[in-house]
Amino acid sequence: MTYYKCLYQSPLGPLSLIATDKGLRGIWFEDQKYFERGVTETPIMVEHPILKQATLLLDAYFAGQAVDLSLLSLDLSATPFQKAVWQFLQEIPCGQTVTYGQIAKSLGILSGQAVGGAVGKNPISILIPCHRVVGRKGQLTGYAGGIEKKRWLLAHEALMKKEEEDVSIL
Repeated sequence: MTYYKCLYQSPLGPLSLIATDKGLRGIWFEDQKYFERGVTETPIMVEHPILKQATLLLDAYFAGQAVDLSLLSLDLSATPFQKAVWQFLQEIPCGQTVTYGQIAKSLGILSGQAVGGAVGKNPISILIPCHRVVGRKGQLTGYAGGIEKKRWLLAHEALMKKEEEDVSIL
């Protein structure tokens, strides 16, 4: 399998984007846990249509615009349980949070810890918004990119949501 890579300069630091011909494989902060997990060969640094599309989505997100991930092909290496959790993450509205327990209950499983394990291995940082998952009492917990990045992303989305509400009032 051939992997393609580009670096993206985000407001939170460099991101590594990797794709295959089937779709986006991952977006990782350079210093995060599970960095480029599952990439088994050295990626080629080259322009690729999937990477270009992913960078456009990141540009839109950081510019405060809504992002529709369904427009992007994904090539995720995951268990069915992980895929179910990651699908749930994509349904959390921008600017809102849910707890691990709420996800577990919605998916009909007993373990919020199992959900936490799947959330933590999400390879598509930011666009599959695992940063929107918080602890039982609303506290910020585990984020592979670091709690400060999670705090920044949630504050960014709160501002996006406020601006959206202000526009809808007009």
